[in-house]
Amino acid sequence: MEIIAEQGLHNLAMEIVGKRMEEEGFEFMTVNSELQKDPQFVCLKDKKLHFVIVRAISYPNNPLDFDKVFMDTVRAHADKFEAKTYYAGVGLAHADDYDLPLKTNDPYAINFQGLQKIESDA
Repeated sequence: MEIIAEQGLHNLAMEIVGKRMEEEGFEFMTVNSELQKDPQFVCLKDKKLHFVIVRAISYPNNPLDFDKVFMDTVRAHADKFEAKTYYAGVGLAHADDYDLPLKTNDPYAINFQGLQKIESDA
């Protein structure tokens, strides 16, 4: 078994977030799973456009923490499309020992507390 690379963790996080969003009634317009290409999801819900940034966060980092300057930039871009902006941080760790790296086929623990809406400071 090999350690799951950054792209693999990102894909896992996107799968977790995408499944939750689907359950909540989001309709996916575009999905971008490439690292460093944002937003990951552009969706419609209640006839409103939504931009969602997904990040896989390894233990011990807090999945609720995000780069405020970056998210403000994304929100400003979304505003041009009258879209709402969300951050989805997914904490991932080895289920048996959080300090171990995640490997393929290992059990994993998920810390995903839903979408965080990014509001304008104005």
